[in-house]
Amino acid sequence: MSDRSRLAVVVWGVLVSQVLLYPGLESTVVALGGGDGILARTWFLVAEFGAFVICAVLWGLLSDALGVRTPLVVLGGVGGAASYLGVALVPRLELGFGAVLVLRVLGGAFTIGAFSLAITMLMDLSSGHGRNMGAAGTAIGLGAALGSVVGGQLASVDPLWPVYGGAAILAGVAALAATVPDRSPGDGLPVDALVDRVRARPDLLVPFAFGYIDRLTAGFFALTGVAYFQDAFEGVGPAQAGVTLALFFLPFAVLQYPVGSLSDRIGRFLPVVGGSTLYGVVIIAVGLAPSYPLAAGLMVVVGVCGAFVSPTTMALVTDIVPPEERGAAMGGFNVFGSLGMLSGFLVGGLVTSAYGYLPAFLAAGGLEIAIALLAFRPVRRITSGRGRPSARAVDD
Repeated sequence: MSDRSRLAVVVWGVLVSQVLLYPGLESTVVALGGGDGILARTWFLVAEFGAFVICAVLWGLLSDALGVRTPLVVLGGVGGAASYLGVALVPRLELGFGAVLVLRVLGGAFTIGAFSLAITMLMDLSSGHGRNMGAAGTAIGLGAALGSVVGGQLASVDPLWPVYGGAAILAGVAALAATVPDRSPGDGLPVDALVDRVRARPDLLVPFAFGYIDRLTAGFFALTGVAYFQDAFEGVGPAQAGVTLALFFLPFAVLQYPVGSLSDRIGRFLPVVGGSTLYGVVIIAVGLAPSYPLAAGLMVVVGVCGAFVSPTTMALVTDIVPPEERGAAMGGFNVFGSLGMLSGFLVGGLVTSAYGYLPAFLAAGGLEIAIALLAFRPVRRITSGRGRPSARAVDD
């Protein structure tokens, strides 16, 4: 198995471990002592992603400063597995839902290290950035697709099985990551120098902003989308909700690699701006769909549109920064992405709780359309100024 494939499997495993919990989230949170309201589920997800936000850049800066990545990915996987196992044991130890949230914070702090640095290691490979980020995007999509289907089935048997499954998968992630050679460039740079260099590249704010909104929609569907399908359409339980999420994630996954490779040839502008606009329109259409078959079919279209945005925005990051700054840059991208997931949980949960599902869909889709319109000129400037990215086909 090539290094790219192994790193993609690491990214895939982290996503599976997370998404396993989403389809049966209500029953899992109840089993952990959190109650059955949508706000309890919101805080359960916010706890982990709050730690993602705080720790993503820290892992990247530490990696670039030490000049290593592989041991830190292993550490992140082991720590994440331990936290998942701890969450599953909380009911037996009668520690209460507060302990669950603390463990979710700790788990998020470790898991984001494995996720972010595995993507950074893909960036360190010598082939085209679009191709490497396409591999990362495919792994993310396939991980989410499998996690949503399997997680729904596991939760239908026992609400804690998805948590145990996540622990086992993260342990496997750590073991696999240990086999990947470290290609971190040079001996790293001082942390303060890295921070100064990231601040000195304002163009990074463009892909960061797209990453924020794109992950906001992912967080929205993970919480509010699952709840919507179960509440709005009769007969949709955790297993069916998981299959419905997979209708989005499968095309999202399958198209990531070819779209990333395509963007190496035609540039990033059209996939980023055009894809984001269509993505937002179709998200709103899902909330307006009068029947489950139509809503489920639109989820496939949502996945297709999302596949044009994800790998190209990550590839924009690699276009902007030199190799020695990639860890910090991807850490920054994942901070914005994690803030987006966090915002997606909060926007979806709070707007739905106060106003209902349709306003929540309008908010999520409207934000995706807004970022495409607002960033139209900056994306054009960045992509036209740099020309077409390299499409070298060196296989690592």
